Amino acid sequence: MFELSTYELFVLSAGAMAFGLYLLIKGGDWMIEGAVFLAKSTGLSPLFIGATIISFGTSVPELFTSVNANLSGYPGIALGNVLGSNVANILLVLGATAFIFNVTANPRHLAKDLGMMLVATAILTVGMLTDSFSRSFGLGMFAILVTFVYYQYKTDSLPLEDDDDADDAPMIETMKGAVLVLLGGVIALAVGSELLVQGAVQTGTALGVPEAVIGMTVVAFGTSLPELSTCIAAARKQSVGLILGNIIGSNTFNILSIVALTAAIQPLAVDPVLLGMELWATIAVTILFAVWMISVGKLTKPMGVVMMIAYVAFIAVQYLQPQMIS
Repeated sequence: MFELSTYELFVLSAGAMAFGLYLLIKGGDWMIEGAVFLAKSTGLSPLFIGATIISFGTSVPELFTSVNANLSGYPGIALGNVLGSNVANILLVLGATAFIFNVTANPRHLAKDLGMMLVATAILTVGMLTDSFSRSFGLGMFAILVTFVYYQYKTDSLPLEDDDDADDAPMIETMKGAVLVLLGGVIALAVGSELLVQGAVQTGTALGVPEAVIGMTVVAFGTSLPELSTCIAAARKQSVGLILGNIIGSNTFNILSIVALTAAIQPLAVDPVLLGMELWATIAVTILFAVWMISVGKLTKPMGVVMMIAYVAFIAVQYLQPQMIS
């Protein structure tokens, strides 16, 4: 039987990952476009759309990837993807956004969402330390998210200003078109997540890197690209509410929908590799970000540079750590 060399396996798997990332980005874009059109057509408030629909839309790649990875027998990628994405969302996505223009917000307007993000992170920590991600635990996490979203819908009173420029050359004009775009997004995400997971596993095997580390870095970076593109686009229009709402909401959704639904579909085992620096770095980054935004409420260009450097260091440590352990 014909066997591929390590180099050939690496090239093929890297190509699969690249194409998988492309499909995830396009699928995420289509999902957001379709979801926003449907939401506006049904009369939902702009703030509710930004804080929930868009946040969930940009988290859909993580959902498909994590569920696919867990069902394929790679729980390290499933959970590492969420941890890595939450770190990337704060350090890389917000860092890059702050580098473009100062991100300033009223801390009082962020308190509720930041508080929920911290609660979600605490639940994630307990679940990982006790290896408790059973189907019932996952359903309980998802129920908390549904309750919070309903609470947001009933209590949000800060309407977003309509942005005429946001709808330049709209891709969708009819309800039928929105449904077709949504279906196209689902298909692209399903195929893209399969290519990304399988490519990541084979790449890790070829390089001798644990699957959890691949999930924390390559897969997490890829599934965070929708947040990055959304925030940079919002930065050009200086839409601070959309930027912060997207990131804070995405990090909450990553835990209370992605980890929750992944575990609800099939119990999620915790890879011991993730219980070291990976988990505690995620907790530290989340807490520091929340405290900074509540106390200072501003991310400047120098802060953006520091955050991006911190993310590069975080990635570097991921690949040095296995060698140090061995």
